Amino acid sequence: MRFVLIIIVGLAVSCSQVKNEKVIQPKYITDPVKHDSDDPAIWINSENPQESMIIGTDKHEIDGGLYAFSLDGKMDSTKKVYPLDRPNNVDIAYGFLYADDTVDVAVCSERGKSAIRVFQLPELKPIDNGGLSVFEDDTLYNKVMGVSLYTRPSDLALFAIVSRKEGENLDGSYLYQYLLSADSTGVKADLVRKFGKFSGTKEIEAICVDDELGYVYYSDEHFGVRKYYADPDMGNEELATFGLTGFADDREGISIYDTGEGTGYILVSDQGANKFHVFPREGSPENPHQHELLIALDMNTRSSDGSESTSAALGEEFPSGVFVAMSDNKTFEIYDWRDLLEKIPH
Repeated sequence: MRFVLIIIVGLAVSCSQVKNEKVIQPKYITDPVKHDSDDPAIWINSENPQESMIIGTDKHEIDGGLYAFSLDGKMDSTKKVYPLDRPNNVDIAYGFLYADDTVDVAVCSERGKSAIRVFQLPELKPIDNGGLSVFEDDTLYNKVMGVSLYTRPSDLALFAIVSRKEGENLDGSYLYQYLLSADSTGVKADLVRKFGKFSGTKEIEAICVDDELGYVYYSDEHFGVRKYYADPDMGNEELATFGLTGFADDREGISIYDTGEGTGYILVSDQGANKFHVFPREGSPENPHQHELLIALDMNTRSSDGSESTSAALGEEFPSGVFVAMSDNKTFEIYDWRDLLEKIPH
């Protein structure tokens, strides 16, 4: 009888090991935020890539904040913005013209104030006079949710594309796009277009812009991923919908991994399955807007919302870049992109 029990325990251990090998593990996990981690961004330090930072939100209603972490997950107590009123998403842009100089900026949404916030990097110094109001012409559906930045290659103009917490289809104008600029009084935001369809169910939070190829993607959470031109001068035609099936629950965070010459991967969080669905960035040989599923990666994250990717070499530990994703235990998980590339079919 004792011999039989030993065999059963041995089988259980073997099964567990097989299961764990399927799940991609992070290299580091950040220190926890105080309440509710939501969305990360990656600031690349061009002079010292290994000193790059992860910027993440804690989306509490009153006690929220924006925090900085090193690449090994340590919170930097000297770099934070606190308190903020439910900051959801954050994104980063480089070379923004401000005060007769160019600076890098982090922009986050502050839902409780129906505004976006702009901070100079790496200090996380506010340069927006307390916030830039969005959706001002809509008193019913004006709670900002997602934000993503687009730097237009032709003139380096910086735009913020924002989504709202709730609403209706709104005749294809669910997202607003603002031109960000600065004068002697600080940063200002000018509305340049309204665009984007919405299924009318759940919400739209995750937005991701491909600066190089000129596209913006966003998650219509119970429908699929929608694709448009990022440049407001290119019009409001919907170019593609994909990720329409195979998700266990909400389609959440979107990030792009660049493998060069317009190729790479689009990653979309399947929040209910703890997976990330991977699609080709370049589409298919016949159609650049045909994004068929390549693989669904099993990740260690739980109920992941926001995520971010970079293919930039960030020191010896991350020669192929990093993937960062929120997990529901108040942390962000930091992955070596080589571990993801091993699983993705080529």
